[in-house]
Amino acid sequence: MTDLVIRNAEVDGVAGIDVSISDGRIVAVGPKLPVTSADLIDAEGGALIPGLHDHHLHLHAMAADAASVPCGPPGVRDGAALADALGRAPGDDNGWVRGVGYIETVAGDLDADALDRLDAARPVRVQHRSGAMWMLNGAASAAVRLAEAAHPGIERAPDGRPTGRVWRADDWLRDRLPPSGPPRLDAVGAALARWGITGVTDASPDLDPRSRAAIETSVSDGRLPQRVHLLGAAPDSDTASPQGRVTVGPYKIVLADSGLPDLDDLADRIRDVHDRGRAVAVHCVTRESLLLLLAVLDDVGTRAGDRIEHGALIPRETIDGLRRRGLIVVTQPGFLAHRGDDYLRDIDEIDYPDLYRCRSLIEAGVPVALSSDAPYGPPDPWAVITAAVNRRAPTGEVVGVSERITAADALTRYLTPADDPGGRPSTVRPGAPADLVLLHAPLADVLTAPSADAVRATLFGGTPHRI
Repeated sequence: MTDLVIRNAEVDGVAGIDVSISDGRIVAVGPKLPVTSADLIDAEGGALIPGLHDHHLHLHAMAADAASVPCGPPGVRDGAALADALGRAPGDDNGWVRGVGYIETVAGDLDADALDRLDAARPVRVQHRSGAMWMLNGAASAAVRLAEAAHPGIERAPDGRPTGRVWRADDWLRDRLPPSGPPRLDAVGAALARWGITGVTDASPDLDPRSRAAIETSVSDGRLPQRVHLLGAAPDSDTASPQGRVTVGPYKIVLADSGLPDLDDLADRIRDVHDRGRAVAVHCVTRESLLLLLAVLDDVGTRAGDRIEHGALIPRETIDGLRRRGLIVVTQPGFLAHRGDDYLRDIDEIDYPDLYRCRSLIEAGVPVALSSDAPYGPPDPWAVITAAVNRRAPTGEVVGVSERITAADALTRYLTPADDPGGRPSTVRPGAPADLVLLHAPLADVLTAPSADAVRATLFGGTPHRI
């Protein structure tokens, strides 16, 4: 007995195909399969494709973002709008206000004094759009004892007084906030399912045991239906997780643009991870960080699965070296649609061709996977696919026309497995997990104007999440 038969679907461009599913896996694919199950879905000619995998996002940050005050474009574009947004925010159970998405074009450089002029009565913390910095007002700075703290990310004025700006200190700051558990992930899981995403790679660095346990619990109890691949698990973690739908991938290393590490220290860190049997996933958003990483890898060597996260600026002269070293690039062209105007304003024109490369990497033989970096980038994969196709900034200007790829090629970059980003795409075939997406129309029609509206149902182990 089969559990489910999907009738009259388009599979791999062929119409009129049936797919039989049992025990969470595909058991047969072909025309006019016998129906021995009470559960039947008529695809009505719509395409059935493997579930999409977002190769780089941040689950708990997405959940927290949904409960936070937007402090940047498109809704907040100037100081008056920022003051209004913070003033209307109700605050959490402990009275704290959490803002996200701030960019300097709104009201300049924010520090404790500037935030106090907007709201001094309550503790307020606002995250920069990059995710790299928090800005605290006076009440928040006092609550976390910023003046007496010794974290290297705390910015100080010439007189030694903290400015309220804290870099790369999420874990440190979290430990000093009023106690609360990790945010629930059920709403995040539901949103991902609506977009056809059946698997994600959580790229949060240095996951503490509590955060990892919360993700695993959410997966095991079904609140988060997606499979999860973890980059932030401790270096000595086993790559095989006891949770069947949670796995451990390469180890995340952040090369912060606010301060690059010592060459020898980075080499020792990568060597240690490799010696433990894991690849590395290295955050590189600047030309300098990429060149530093390549120099270090020439010293310590590479391991299969080593990957570059973001690759926001990849000089053309490094592309062949990426291929020779066997490095994977996990990138986010969605940022061009989200903040392309900022790039065109803030970076040198000579760097425009190097922004979020896609086509040149693929043509050179570099494995490329697409992702969102949500909540810092647009989370909808169909929007990212559209951005990879047209590469338009919000004002309509095209950023890197020669890096455009087709919608079909962009989609395949979401169909590669968690442990092989940019590799061979998954297919609808017997024996494969029945994590699938049913579309309202044939795939070629959908890809003429990629949109999440085309998703009719997302199946996890053959169980429809949404019809």
